[in-house]
Amino acid sequence: MDLFYQQMVQVWEYITGPDLWISVAKSVFDIIIIILLALILVRVSKRITDRLFTNRKKGPIRISERRENTLKKLIKNIASYVVYFVAFIMILDNVLGFQIGALLAGAGVAGLAIGFGAQNLVRDIISGFFIIFEDQFSVGDYIATAGVEGTVEEIGLRTTKILSWTGELHVLPNGNITQVTNYSVHNGLAVVDINIPYESDVEQAESIIERTATMLPQKYEFIKETPEIIGVQNLDLSFYAIRVIASTDPGFQWAGERMIRRELQDQLYKSGIDIPAPRLVMYSQRERDKLRSQENETSEKE
Repeated sequence: MDLFYQQMVQVWEYITGPDLWISVAKSVFDIIIIILLALILVRVSKRITDRLFTNRKKGPIRISERRENTLKKLIKNIASYVVYFVAFIMILDNVLGFQIGALLAGAGVAGLAIGFGAQNLVRDIISGFFIIFEDQFSVGDYIATAGVEGTVEEIGLRTTKILSWTGELHVLPNGNITQVTNYSVHNGLAVVDINIPYESDVEQAESIIERTATMLPQKYEFIKETPEIIGVQNLDLSFYAIRVIASTDPGFQWAGERMIRRELQDQLYKSGIDIPAPRLVMYSQRERDKLRSQENETSEKE
C-alpha cells in the first residue's frame, strides 16, 4: 500500500512539476514552427513556379497555354506533397522522438502486404502520369470520359476533377479514365439543318442562307470561316431540310449552331419564309360522306 502511494505521489509530482509542461510547451512550439515553415515553403514554391512559367514565355521553348496550366498545377501539388511529408517526418523524429529508421524498416516489411490492397492507388498514379505526359487532355479542355462530360478543372496524380456545364464537380480516379473524347484539341464543326416549307423555292432559300452566312464570321469571332451550304439533307412530310456546316473554335461548335440557327431564322422570316408547322387536315361527317359518294361514282363509271 505504501509503495502504491509513493508511486501515485511521484506521478502527481511529475504531472504538476515544471519539467513536463516545459517539455510539452517546447514540443508544441517546435510543431508550430515546423508547420509555419512548411506553409511558407509551399507558398514560396507556388510563387517560384508561377515565376518560372512567366519567364518561360520569353524563352525559346514554347508550350500551349492549356498544357502550361496543367503542368503548373501538377508541380504545385507535388511540391506541397513533398514539403508536408518532410514536415511530418521532422515532427515524428525531432519533436515526438519516434525512431524513423525502425518505422521505415517496418514499413518496408509491411509494404508488400499493403501493396496488394493499394493496387487501385498505384494504378491511378500511373494513369495520371500517362495522362499528363501524353497530353491526352489538359486543364481547361472540354472532354467526355467515364460517363461524365465537362471542363477539366484539375489533373492530379490520383484524381481528375471535371466541372459539368450544369455546375456539378466530378472527381474521377485516373485509373477509371480509359477512353477520352477531347473537344478542345481541334476546331469544332457546327452542323445545322434548316427546315424550309415546300411552298418556298430551294434556290431562293439557299440564296438567303448564303447571303446571311457571309456576315457570320465578322459578327462572331468563334466562327472561323463562312458557313458552307451542303444542300437539301432531308425530305419530310411538310418541309425539306437544308444542311449548313461551319468551322468553329475548339469547344464552340454548340454555340456556333445556336447562333447560326438564330441568324438564319431571323433572315428567312424577314424574307417571307416561315418555319414549317405540322399540318392536320380535318373533314366533317358530311364532307366525308360526300367524298365517299364521289369515290363510288367514279368506281361505277370505270
